[in-house]
Amino acid sequence: MKANKYIFLLSAASVLGLTACMDNYETLPADEFTTEYLFSTTDSLGTQARQYLNTIYDILENGHNRVGGYYLDSSTDDAISIDMDGEPDVLRIATGQYTASNRVSSDMRWGEYYTGIRKVNILISGIDSVPYRATYRNALGQTRPLGVSFKAEARFLRAWFYFQLLRRYGGVPLVGDKVFDLDDDMELPRNTFAECVDYIVNELNDIQDSLRSVSTISSEFAHAPTKQACQALKSRLLLYAASPLFNGHTLESGNALVGYPSYDPNRWKLAADAARELIEGAGHKGKDSLTLTEDVRDVFLNFYDYGANPELIFFRQGGNGTNVENQNGPLGFTGSRMGNGRTCPTQNLVDAFPMADGRMRGDSPTYQYSDDNPYANRDPRLDKTILHNGSQWLGTTLATWQGGTNNPANGADYSLTSYFMCKFMGKFQNASEYSSVLHAWVMFRYAEILLNFAEAENESVGPTAEVYDALYTLRARAGIKRGSVAGYRYGLKQDMTQDEMREVIRNERRIELAFEEHRFYDIRRWRIAEQLFSQPLQGMQVVESQGMTTYTRIDVLKVNFEARNNLYPIPYSEVNKNRNMVQNPNWK
Repeated sequence: MKANKYIFLLSAASVLGLTACMDNYETLPADEFTTEYLFSTTDSLGTQARQYLNTIYDILENGHNRVGGYYLDSSTDDAISIDMDGEPDVLRIATGQYTASNRVSSDMRWGEYYTGIRKVNILISGIDSVPYRATYRNALGQTRPLGVSFKAEARFLRAWFYFQLLRRYGGVPLVGDKVFDLDDDMELPRNTFAECVDYIVNELNDIQDSLRSVSTISSEFAHAPTKQACQALKSRLLLYAASPLFNGHTLESGNALVGYPSYDPNRWKLAADAARELIEGAGHKGKDSLTLTEDVRDVFLNFYDYGANPELIFFRQGGNGTNVENQNGPLGFTGSRMGNGRTCPTQNLVDAFPMADGRMRGDSPTYQYSDDNPYANRDPRLDKTILHNGSQWLGTTLATWQGGTNNPANGADYSLTSYFMCKFMGKFQNASEYSSVLHAWVMFRYAEILLNFAEAENESVGPTAEVYDALYTLRARAGIKRGSVAGYRYGLKQDMTQDEMREVIRNERRIELAFEEHRFYDIRRWRIAEQLFSQPLQGMQVVESQGMTTYTRIDVLKVNFEARNNLYPIPYSEVNKNRNMVQNPNWK
């Protein structure tokens, strides 16, 4: 490193995204940030380096209405946008209306992630020269200079950026720790999928003990990744790597860029072991142990106290306000109660919620499903996720039929499905108006790890007692009773086959993790998106007439999903300027 070298944060910061993402670069004055300034040998507080680290954190996603003003799940079979005429980004993604040159910048994010990777490389190249006085306690309980933590945090963020690229594009160029200059050769080839997975895993293994543990985190650093966040990312990464899209059912046979050239069942065991390591880790014993928060809604509303929210692993802090409610709350309210109803859950998602005893519709001996009252006696998670006709909200019984008070037909937009999302919102069922609440965007929580383990373990060795126990834990927290019907517990049939358990686990992920940006990638990594989208997405037509309410399923959107849409195309500008860059299959 040249001691007086300027750190150019223009688009050189994105290295491989030099011309691909000109709308994402930063324009900080080059003479303001030199390496001597950032990593001053007299700055014992490390103030400038910490501020620079914060700019790397700023690249992390906040998923609330992230994709052009909507949730990414509005590009799946779980929801649609309320705006079906303006071609919002989520509709373009859902219907495949994008190419390598006509991209959806709000989600494809190639340049942003490489900007973050370069920033990390700049930070780790110079932070060791900062003479930190302050110390912290790492995951092993050792006292270390604060700069050690900042360096490990930056490397975690780099691993996260690479993972985001990997699940969008497959194998991507790995730049190591190198800080590229404008005159360097940037025509780097893509690394194989396997090389990218190994690199991320090795990084996470190397830094996890240098980070804090959930048992030692303080409120000042509550947003920082911990050892458990490393383990959680490794769990998710290895689960994806074992999945059909990358392991056995790749987009192009023998293409090592888009997955492993051959199937290996042991990859499921590696994924199960990674999740088990987190579940059984010593860092989760005692008062700070990771477990499920009593009310799942509190996971997203309280991020200051790990003790009060023991499910939380890693998150991005949100503001104290009502933006989530105002953007997604039901229509028909005004003033401080106003909602724009942007996210409209589908009937497909509603149907995925079982009955109150955990058995699916039509299979429960205790709770009979009726088309005349379709929301009665359902899994309690339904009403904590979706608002429907008859829901209680803002002290009102909602009328979401088209033309009803909360879905007026004379507005510019209305919900074609008759549903609105309420997950992530404050508990406003009986309130008179919205009031400010904290909104965290949760990237990792313990419920996901239980589901990761259940899926990987089932694929590895079948539906063991541990697989059942993971699902029992989730369903018990949801409010489903253990039950006394012979052959069932928490609504789950005993002695399921591996195939039967696979379907149960996939459905449990769908309802437990709804709107958390899992469904989009799950249906791709399972290679079921083509099948799912072969049928139209549905909503519920609710008709109110002469005191009678009727419910009829209707088709609201037909999607043609092509196999190539399982991965995004590499930006055309990258392929055009880099002779070594290979495009993804069937994209130009």
